[in-house]
Amino acid sequence: MTLHNEILEQPDRLEQLIVTHRKTVEAIARAIHTRDIQYVFLAARGTSDNAGRYANYLWGAMNGLPLALATPSLFTYYRRPPKLKGALLVGISQSGQSPDIVSVLEEGKRQGQPTLAITNDPGSPLAQAADFILDLQVGEERAIAATKTYTAELTAIAMLSAAMTAVMTGEEEAWQALVQVPGWARQVLKNEAEIARAARRYRDMRQCVVLGRGYNYATAFEWALKLEELTYVLAYPYSPADFQHGPIALLEPGFPVLAVVPSDATLASFLPLLGQIVKDVKAELLVISDSKEALDVAKYGLRTPEGVPEWITPIVNIIPAQLFSYHLADQKGYDTEKPRGLKKVTLTR
Repeated sequence: MTLHNEILEQPDRLEQLIVTHRKTVEAIARAIHTRDIQYVFLAARGTSDNAGRYANYLWGAMNGLPLALATPSLFTYYRRPPKLKGALLVGISQSGQSPDIVSVLEEGKRQGQPTLAITNDPGSPLAQAADFILDLQVGEERAIAATKTYTAELTAIAMLSAAMTAVMTGEEEAWQALVQVPGWARQVLKNEAEIARAARRYRDMRQCVVLGRGYNYATAFEWALKLEELTYVLAYPYSPADFQHGPIALLEPGFPVLAVVPSDATLASFLPLLGQIVKDVKAELLVISDSKEALDVAKYGLRTPEGVPEWITPIVNIIPAQLFSYHLADQKGYDTEKPRGLKKVTLTR
């Protein structure tokens, strides 16, 4: 199984997750509802940390739950964990092996708070430390760069949000949208040839900026991470708002700017910045978008399906970013199966 194979199998894996795990997720949501949960305390690293950024927006906007990203060193090296009263402890890890993430859930349990593991290994130390387990069930991910486990993590987060909404309100609209995700993912994969052509344009790229806002703030970080892992490009992720508070000074004519710009609540504020990047600075802009306005202003546009609800777009939008990163690595002559200095499971403390 290669990285390319794992990117292509994502629609089928997500479909399986949504269909087979709905009852499990609903049971977890009901159990959470019985506890006096005031906020979520989430621990993750790397790609899983970017999934946590998505949860930060989604569970806050859709479920009214503030989310704090854990600082695992407080639990390991400093041994001074914060008080966690009122928290739901969530650990996200593809392997479930990293001791620092496990330590956060173990401390949560010691303090009497409910714990949830989102992992691809239900027998892992992280799962053993959790009261509730969301098994991603995507099969072994052999490629070092995570792809199918990332979209599965996003989907699991979205499923839990839908289930918590249903418990509180009885509304099923979110579930009706989620079942369409595999179809939208398949539409994106049909554009692979176009994405590969765009990657050829950037084969000499050594550094870039990656922009994304709102729900797709997570997408910007994950795209940047894939570029760094696979192509060794220095990729700096920002929200457009943060970017204008200083880093925009990096730009010069021809500087590559990659942006994730769906037709969402942030679009109206995003478009003027894109115009400034292209017209005033004459930087080179590539966008992932379903918006005609955003696609028209860019040098290269990677089109995504129209009609995807805003809160689901990160699951769909990361797929063209994965393919772009894969094909760019191939254009640069790098081995996508053996990124230098990396291994599949990283044990941090």
